[in-house]
Amino acid sequence: MRVGLFVPCYVDQFYPNAAISTLNLLKKLGVDVYYPQNQTCCGQPMANSGYEHLTKNCNSLFIENFAEFDYVVSPSGSCVLHVKDHLHDDKREEDALKVRCKVYELVEFLTDILKVKEISASFPFKVGLHQSCHGQRGLHLSSMTELVDVPFSKPLQLLNQVKGIEMIELTRPDECCGFGGTFCVAEEAVSAKMGKDRVEDHLLNGAEYITAADMSCLMHMEGILKRQNSKVKVLHIAEILNAES
Repeated sequence: MRVGLFVPCYVDQFYPNAAISTLNLLKKLGVDVYYPQNQTCCGQPMANSGYEHLTKNCNSLFIENFAEFDYVVSPSGSCVLHVKDHLHDDKREEDALKVRCKVYELVEFLTDILKVKEISASFPFKVGLHQSCHGQRGLHLSSMTELVDVPFSKPLQLLNQVKGIEMIELTRPDECCGFGGTFCVAEEAVSAKMGKDRVEDHLLNGAEYITAADMSCLMHMEGILKRQNSKVKVLHIAEILNAES
């Protein structure tokens, strides 16, 4: 199994440890991982701003980088969902479709493809899990609790395998953090208020760390935590799953 590691541009620039942890975790699990050096943005920021017609070069380069791998894995639900739904190329549409069908967010790759049942990691802290909207509603990493009698969560399934971790229960487990990519720019005040509410839920329930499968949501909440001078930290789920025993 040859896996191409897709690292979103904002992860590369601001949260490289999330990418490094993803790489190391996959290697620990016996995956043959490669990192195409000339990869760039998947085009999501432009598409979300109404300029999807300007993403053609991004699409072509993405296909060029990842077409030959068995799977493409990324530590970002929103970027993966964008590729799954929007990757097209007039000259290589068949290749585009193949890439769209084999790109996976890290959590779904671990649970659905590798079917991981045991994680060799230790993280003795109280952790709150944020179910990001793209992951929950787009990739179906978790159920919406109001719609099912027995909710499921693929991220929680993995986190529960970590030694010493204490997962806290949130009052509103499905609530959006308010980031929403360009939404936080177009609706700054609403986004900030939603983020404060999301952070408060974690704080009131005793979280020492907040984790998620989408670093963009964590980036939004991290900014709020820092402005509040909070000691609570954010970590991508890969960093916890890769924490040393």
